[in-house]
Parts: sequence; structure tokens; C-alpha cells
Amino acid sequence: MVSRIALVGTAALTAAALVASGAQAHGGPPAQPKVIGTATLPDISLGSFSHVANDRKIDLGGIGSDIFPAGRPGEFWTVTDRGPNGQIKIDGANRRTFPVPGFDPAIVKVRVDGSKLRVLSAIPITTRHGDPVTGLSNQESRDELPYTYDASTRVAVNPNGLDTEGLVRANDGTFWLVDEYGPSLVHVSARGKVLARYVPKGLNLTGTDYPVIESLPAIFLTRKVNRGFEGLAQLPGGDLILALQSPLLNPSKKIGEASRTTRLVRFSPRRGKVTAEYVYRFDPVGVVDPGETDTSALKISSVIAVGRETLLVQERTDNAARLHRVVLRDCDNILGTAWDAAATTPSLEALADPAASGVPVLSKRLFLDLNTIPGVPKKIEGVALTSKHTLVVINDNDFGMSDGPAAFDANGNLVDSKIETKLVTIRLP
Repeated sequence: MVSRIALVGTAALTAAALVASGAQAHGGPPAQPKVIGTATLPDISLGSFSHVANDRKIDLGGIGSDIFPAGRPGEFWTVTDRGPNGQIKIDGANRRTFPVPGFDPAIVKVRVDGSKLRVLSAIPITTRHGDPVTGLSNQESRDELPYTYDASTRVAVNPNGLDTEGLVRANDGTFWLVDEYGPSLVHVSARGKVLARYVPKGLNLTGTDYPVIESLPAIFLTRKVNRGFEGLAQLPGGDLILALQSPLLNPSKKIGEASRTTRLVRFSPRRGKVTAEYVYRFDPVGVVDPGETDTSALKISSVIAVGRETLLVQERTDNAARLHRVVLRDCDNILGTAWDAAATTPSLEALADPAASGVPVLSKRLFLDLNTIPGVPKKIEGVALTSKHTLVVINDNDFGMSDGPAAFDANGNLVDSKIETKLVTIRLP
């Protein structure tokens, strides 16, 4: 399935490039992409879905963390993130709340059925002995400390916990996922059991009920909290591309928040190791989202393989998204160079213009501006190309949660945001 998508994807790039550049075909105005279908996830109680004791009246959501074609037309694999979570400020500091701490991230198979998005099956992600991994923070020393729904009481951290994001399905039926905590790459069996978790060197994550392998560059330990790996693509040859959601806080939070330079990693499942690392440069935030001025709002949430060495990379804020065509080249590999060393000054993230400083930066070309297509939802996290003329996107509705104490009523039940999970099909020219 991956190879088929890759082949037709190359043809789609040519068509969409004409749209992006405003070129005309046959002397007439360029055709425009448009939404041709919207399927909405119906209300499904979280209690019935994940069998938690108290779901606080929260419905299933968050399945838009990524999307991957499941083989049959209209069917897709999706994945939840770590579950319902929010922030409440106490004594001037934000606390991360987990209103349903027993929630277990799951791989969810869905089907577009007219205007509805049907759940066909779900695969809970479990440890080696079949226990839920949960979505709780891993380490008190470097993750947000978890609290109850009202931020009044601490919840214990769980080294098995995963904040799952990107998803691909391998030819052998297993799944690969990326996680924001480590950040990490996670190999999961067809039944959801974690087979291995690949993390940065020096993470020292102990107490897990599955193998943890320190094989990623140590520099990724400086990832921004809640901004680890989010995008994942599978190249036709089998290699995986992992995208860091935001620039590393390297060497400081101030520098990382102001930076537009993030990184992609190439991982070989066959060799069990990272084989390349690439520099990716965001457009200015005002280009991605004309209504935004904060550079730290920039994120990568999705990457798609559309050729042997070609990707579509999504740049977004919570309100806008654009796709760029990127070609991976051996000469752009920075793995093992000084840019992987914490002692390098200035750091890669501190450079105002990495290319001008001699750093190889991936070249890119605008493929599709999703902001210009009426009917596309906000906060798109999953993107898939299903044919040379069809793109699907899915949003993350955050389980209907919002931040602040008003997210729950006096009885401790959710005050739903009314934002729904939507899978939108877009016809390309």
C-alpha cells in the first residue's frame, strides 16, 4: 500500500505544484482544490470505549493525532494521543491535568460512511505483560507533573506512559508510532503490545515493562515539553522519517522559542538505528498563519512519503496549515556533526539563517495551502494522500476539552467545547 501511494503521490505533486505557483493549464485559470466530503465522529462515551471507571462525561476524541490508509477505500488507521488533558494555573504556574488518568492510548480503525466517521475497531497499546501503557508523564525530572482534573492532587508518573502521535503500519502488520515524552519511536505489535521503544541516548528511563533502547541522538533530550516527535512517515524502502514538532530548546528555552529551525530523523527498522538527520526550516509564522505573531506557535504534525526520497511536510499553527514538498538528499545529512553536540556555540537553533552559515537545510516548495480551502478544520494533525487527486485530513479535537477551571462543572464533569473530530476529503486538481 505504501508503494502504491508513493507512486501516485509523485503525480499529485506535479498537479498541486501548478496550483501552488498559480500556473495556468491549457490557457485557462488554474483548477482549485476543494472539499468533497466531511465525516464527523459521533459521540462515543470514553467509558464505553476504554473501560475507565469515571470518564467525567468525556466522549472519544483525539483520534486525529495521525491518519494512515488501511487498504480499503474510505478506511483508515488513526491514533489517539495521551488522552484528555488540560492546564490550570495554580499560584501562577500551569499544572497539567489528566481528568481520566486510566485512559490508554489506542490505535483506532475508522471508516468514512457518508457524513459519519465509524469506529470499526480499536487496539489499546499495552506493555509486555498486557497492562495499559496509559498516557501519563514518564519522569518527574523532565516531564510535566500530572494532576487530577481540578489540578488539586498529584497523580503518579508512569514510565510506561506514551503521548502517541504519528502512525504508520508496516508490511508485516505491526505499527510504528512516535511519542512526545522521550521523544521516542515506538514499535507496536499488530495487537498493540509495545515491542521496543527507541529513545535519545542518556534519557535513563527505568521501570518500563517493555524494552527501551537508547539509540537516538542525545541532543533530542533538549526537546520542548509537549513538543517531541509528532510526524512520522514510512518511505517505500522501509525507512522511517520522524519529525520533531518544534525547535529544540538548545541551548536554552529563550533561544528555542524564538527559533524556526527544527529537525527530521531517518531511522532504519532493519538496522535498528538512526541513519540520517536533517535540518528543516519553518516559514515565518505570519506566512503560515497571517493572524499569528508568536514564532513558538509553529509546529510540524504530519509528514507523508510521496516518493523514495520525497516528503510532504505539514507546517501549522492551531489555526492554519500548509504542506511543503521536500526532497531528502545525502548531502543534507548532519548526523554526528557538530550540530548534534550540546557544546556547539552558537547552536543550530540559535542561527538566524542556518543556510547562510553553511548548514545544509532541506529545500522545500509549497505544495498546498490548506488555509485557502473552505471547509478545512482547524488544528489539523493527520494528513494522508490516498490517490493522485485525493488528500484526506483529520483534526485533533482535544477530546472536547479546554484549559482552565471552567473546563469542568461543579460535579467534575466536562463542559464540552463542542469541537468535533472531522475527517475531510479534499479533491486536488
